Amino acid sequence: MPATRPPRRTSQHPPGPACDSCTHRTCRTLRARHLPLIGGHRTEFAKEHQQAAALQALNPHLLVWWGEHSQSYWVATDQGLTQATNHGHLLSLLDPCPSA
Repeated sequence: MPATRPPRRTSQHPPGPACDSCTHRTCRTLRARHLPLIGGHRTEFAKEHQQAAALQALNPHLLVWWGEHSQSYWVATDQGLTQATNHGHLLSLLDPCPSA
């Protein structure tokens, strides 16, 4: 009788609609649906909200926030609204000409 191999896993993700801890946009959205709101924000995005709040405090002439639905940072200036796809992009928007 030939030895049988166990079924091969095609994915590193556990079964279910969302991974437990990955950073995929879809997984984060699905996890956030089941997490509590704290201060009007989902705990899944606490880090991003804290980063935006810290940068807002350093730039009182601007409005800086994290958009949970878009999963991106936003900056409102007197010239308009700008979306930043990640924290580094946000920093470049706030200080486009860093000193060398």
